[in-house]
Amino acid sequence: MADSPRKVPVEERLFSLVLALLATEQGLTKAEILSTVTGYAHRYADRGDRANLERQFERDKEELRDLGVPLETLDAPGADGDTKLQRYRIPPDRYQLPDDIAFSPEEYALLRLAGQVWREGSLSADARRALTKLQALGVRIDDTVIGFAPSIRTRDAAHEPLQAAIDRGQQVTFPYLKPGLDAAEQRVVSPLALVFHEGRWHLHAHDDGVDAPRTFLLRRIVGPVALTGGVASRRTDAEVTVRVLDELARVWQQTTATVRVRPGSEADVVLRNRRGTEEVEGGLLVHTTDLDILADELAAFGADVVVIAPTALRDAVLARWQRVVTAHG
Repeated sequence: MADSPRKVPVEERLFSLVLALLATEQGLTKAEILSTVTGYAHRYADRGDRANLERQFERDKEELRDLGVPLETLDAPGADGDTKLQRYRIPPDRYQLPDDIAFSPEEYALLRLAGQVWREGSLSADARRALTKLQALGVRIDDTVIGFAPSIRTRDAAHEPLQAAIDRGQQVTFPYLKPGLDAAEQRVVSPLALVFHEGRWHLHAHDDGVDAPRTFLLRRIVGPVALTGGVASRRTDAEVTVRVLDELARVWQQTTATVRVRPGSEADVVLRNRRGTEEVEGGLLVHTTDLDILADELAAFGADVVVIAPTALRDAVLARWQRVVTAHG
């Protein structure tokens, strides 16, 4: 958890944040988190402008919630809404597998082996120093959470060549498969920014084929990203990332689905703890930026979820189940 001068990958920072918030019953304040957790601590110690660091923490909180992590915010008694005194924690009893999931002896053996690897990784020298510091702050550490295996975010294959093209101001081309199409379309674009939203990477670019700005989901780039040999028709600027994230946030706010889940199931745990989920009459109101991707997620829950609205999403989930039946009999 504690930081070192090296650049900390975002996956490691999120893992360390989850580990710290699982390890405390009473929760941690923002100052305690920023001064002890890997990915924040060495920047906090620099005593410079901490506004960017605090914004990073706010984005990380939302990312964890998008991943279904039940992150709680606790107000200090008599200080409702005071962010300096608020405490954050992840209740271990809400961060467990559903009761109906079971493993075979062979699967348990593999999980134990993986757990040993993660346990060694989570108790690195940096982590031990951070645990000591948290204990010195009066934080009770529960040893049973050491070694929790995180969900590691991986980057799409298109990420690196697109970032290189942005850095060099180069035009690129790639095959892009839009929802509902059987074949990919070749796009020629001037890439401007890569942004991470709702657990996925997006490319914002100027689509030179239609002479208009577009935002592409990297997972829908189904082939290699190649340089055209030309210079980008547009160049990136310092505010483009903020503008794109604001636009995605607006789409997320406006795009919702109502679903009914089986209590205690994986669907219940994951969807109920997603950022922005609300209980409504008949089920849960879930936000998304992409109904097609939400259909993929909901279809994976099988009979534990029923889509109430919109009709297009319900049809999309049924179509995915029908394809499974057709493929497997």
